[in-house]
Amino acid sequence: MVDTRTAPYGLFILRLALGIMWLSHGLMKIFVFTVPGFAGFLSSKMGVPGALAIPFIAVEIVGGLLLIGGVYARQVAILLIPMMLGALSYHLPNGWVFSAPGGGWEYPAFLVVGQIVLALAGEGAFAVKPAALIPGRRTAIA
Repeated sequence: MVDTRTAPYGLFILRLALGIMWLSHGLMKIFVFTVPGFAGFLSSKMGVPGALAIPFIAVEIVGGLLLIGGVYARQVAILLIPMMLGALSYHLPNGWVFSAPGGGWEYPAFLVVGQIVLALAGEGAFAVKPAALIPGRRTAIA
């Protein structure tokens, strides 16, 4: 049974944690790995065109900010799943534990599950309602 008094706050914490994770990973690719370094990784290790580095980083940063704010969080969670599945496919051969050389697959898999839970259960408390983003409409925060 779902406790309707506290469930929205649990979902808020999940949404915030996922948003911070996406935001921090996007920023890490800029400030730690650098965009050229990430582009090189994509092309040499994953066989993905390096030109996709900037769009990938932008999706992570914008997606993270939208999750943190609770703006279309269910839809954003779904749209971010393929990116994490890509990371999962890269880490799959490395084994289960993420501390293994090259990183394991349990962390990306757990994040995919978290994204699915958020998409199914909803934004939770303190989400900005999409109607609030339309000019002239009242601001509404759930």
